[in-house]
Amino acid sequence: MSSTPDSSFELAALARGFTRIAGVDEVGRGPLCGPVTAAAVVLDLSRIPVGLNDSKKLSAKRRAELVAEITATAEISVAHASVEEIDALNILQASHLAMIRAIEGLTVPPDHVLIDGNRMPKALAISAETIVKGDARSVSIAAASIVAKEVRDALMVDLAQQFPGYGWERNAGYPTKDHLQALLDFGVTPVHRRSFRPVHNILCQDISLTR
Repeated sequence: MSSTPDSSFELAALARGFTRIAGVDEVGRGPLCGPVTAAAVVLDLSRIPVGLNDSKKLSAKRRAELVAEITATAEISVAHASVEEIDALNILQASHLAMIRAIEGLTVPPDHVLIDGNRMPKALAISAETIVKGDARSVSIAAASIVAKEVRDALMVDLAQQFPGYGWERNAGYPTKDHLQALLDFGVTPVHRRSFRPVHNILCQDISLTR
C-alpha cells in the first residue's frame, strides 16, 4: 500500500467507463460536540494539487494552502449532519447522511464515488466503492478529507466563541483532557452529543443529583 495517495483508483474507474468520479470523506465522528461534516470532491485529474494526503498528516497551514488549490481546480460540496441527527440516528448513520448530502450537493451528479472506510451508505443510489484508509490512498478522498476538516475546524472555532471555556478552537470538540474538565466545570452545552458516553454520564449525574 502506498504511503501517499495517487490517482490509481480514479484511473481504474475511468477505465471501467465512468466519467465523473467523486472522492468522499467525513470528519468529526469522534468529537463530543458539533456536527459531523462530509465533503465530496471531483478533481480535475490533469490538475491535481501537489501534496494531497490524509488531512491528519498535514499541518494546519498546509491544509489551508491545499484547500485553496483544491477550490481553484476541483468541484467541492460540503454537508453536515447535526448534533440532533447524530443523537437520533447514531454517529455512523449520521456520517453516512452527511456523505450523501455532500454527494447530492455537487452541481453535476457523479457516476462513481470513492468512499473512505469500509461501510457503504445504504441510501446511496449510484455506483460506489469503499476504500479502507482511502484518505491515504486516493487523491480524491484525500482532497475530500482536507476540505471537510478545514470546514469543520472553522465551524468549531465559531462555536468556541459562542461557548467559551471548552477549548474547541484547539481540540475541535474531541474528548481532550481540557474539554472533559470543562464539561465537569461548566456543564453540557446545546451542541454536545447527548448519546456520547462522557456527555451522557454527566447528564445522568445531574439528573440523579436533582432527585
